[in-house]
Amino acid sequence: MDDLETFRRQAHAWLQANCPPEMRQPVQDDDDICWGGRKFRFRSQAQRQWLERMAERGWTVPEWPREYGGGGLTREQAKVLREEMQRLGCRTPLQSFGISMLGPALLKYGTQAQKQQHLPPIARGEIRWCQGYSEPNAGSDLAALQTRAEDRGDHFVVNGQKIWTSYADKADWIFCLLRTDFAAQKHTGISFLLFDMETPGVTTRPIVLISGKSPFCETFFDNVVVPRDQLVGEIHGGWEIAKYLLTHERDMISAIGSRGFRQPLGQHAARIIGTDEAGRLDDPMLRAQIARFEIDEAAFGFAGERVRDLARQGDGIAAFSSVLKYYGAELNKRRHELLMSAGGSDALEWESERSRQGATARAWLRTKANSIEGGTSEIQLNIVAKRILGLPGA
Repeated sequence: MDDLETFRRQAHAWLQANCPPEMRQPVQDDDDICWGGRKFRFRSQAQRQWLERMAERGWTVPEWPREYGGGGLTREQAKVLREEMQRLGCRTPLQSFGISMLGPALLKYGTQAQKQQHLPPIARGEIRWCQGYSEPNAGSDLAALQTRAEDRGDHFVVNGQKIWTSYADKADWIFCLLRTDFAAQKHTGISFLLFDMETPGVTTRPIVLISGKSPFCETFFDNVVVPRDQLVGEIHGGWEIAKYLLTHERDMISAIGSRGFRQPLGQHAARIIGTDEAGRLDDPMLRAQIARFEIDEAAFGFAGERVRDLARQGDGIAAFSSVLKYYGAELNKRRHELLMSAGGSDALEWESERSRQGATARAWLRTKANSIEGGTSEIQLNIVAKRILGLPGA
């Protein structure tokens, strides 16, 4: 415990000295997040500096081994680091599908060569990844995918289409599920491949949503050549990797449930609506709704910490990621409903400097996808019923 307190003091001092003041301000929008990658353009020198300093220390991925660009911290130290970053208001220096999804899969299933090739650039923010899972005719039945990868010995030739590939137009590489055995049952005969988005034959097209913006794209593969050394795991054995990665994706998405607004919802609403004689939000109905939300948000945060601690100890239940994903998505939708309620008719503004181009309304509409992406809420509830509750017929 003394060692942990020593680490806390050291981490706090280092963060205090090295996190630029601009990087202690709340993120304003998606464009204000550091995603990294070859195409990324830093918004400021402070943003670049913060990423470089944290990456050099290995704290973009604090629990990864040092040999792969990580910090080599224990789970207890990593938790302390998160707490001290939160205490000082430090932004996450890098958000990345490589960190939250592909990295854990490579650490478990990748070859030594694949780990050395891909993990350090992910940790440094040099390569941005996207996910090639969903297909137009597969819906929520991921195993029904039909995009093909024909085995040509030292390489594969990929043909087909993926959809809802978030940030594919900005990504450098893709991790992709592909059918390699066309006679096998659908959950078998699937392989997990990695390839550069600049490979000839790869094209992307953005999909605009009702919010007027979107991270989503449809992605097309036309005779794309992928070297065999980019096959992760065994050929036809990709479904196991896919399921493992999905637990991390759902954990990532669930974080939206505990990701607070730039200021407490009650304060935000009071600034717009005003306060009563007792200094409380002058709308008792909305005040009660916000209080219920903030209690649920706090409980969700504690539950998430407990689940992650159990998982790191080897006592976790993989399917519990579906609980977190479901509830996190519902919480985020509630959060933005409350923001719309607090804003009244002004929150419906769509284009103006005052509303930052309709930021509140567009963010509210964007949350409607939270209960679809990463597996629909209905799918998550089915998994909970079957894998956790053991309900008959589930």
